[in-house]
Amino acid sequence: MGAKLFIVSGPSGAGKSSLCAALLEACPNLKLSISCTTRQPRPGELDGREYHFLNIESFHKQQQAGKFLESALVHQNHYGTRQSDVQNLLAAGEDVLLEIDWQGAAQVAEKITDAIRIFILPPSIEVLRERLTGRGQDNQFIIDQRVAAAQAEMNHADEAQFQIINDDFDQALKQLMGLVKR
Repeated sequence: MGAKLFIVSGPSGAGKSSLCAALLEACPNLKLSISCTTRQPRPGELDGREYHFLNIESFHKQQQAGKFLESALVHQNHYGTRQSDVQNLLAAGEDVLLEIDWQGAAQVAEKITDAIRIFILPPSIEVLRERLTGRGQDNQFIIDQRVAAAQAEMNHADEAQFQIINDDFDQALKQLMGLVKR
């Protein structure tokens, strides 16, 4: 049947990172494609594990050379997925998970038309705001920006074949696993 590419998107605070981490733990045959970013690592993040952390010059050089399957500017930082990373995993017969924003998901879906797009939604904007505030990582201005961006991103949920509302984590994970394992 061939290896599959799963693209998980959703706004910051919807729980996509937590769901993807649990999914990868539950599905050892699923491999995460590590994206590149120009943002600074958060506490506990390691280069090559959560992201490939690049300086802006290196990112632009790779972007101009056409190395990225997708790239986007999100919250004043550049993000991108290297085409070679995804293609090498798929060629090896590995199912691949991409955790990227909706813009990147649309770019990848144009190039890899059989990719399966999944959009993670928060139960409400209020819950999203609570989650972002509860992280304790951002000031109120940044949280307000992320909430506004989330509202705009959620307008793109129907571009994905599947939407999962992350109201109950275990239920959302079960739904996500059902899509990956079918």
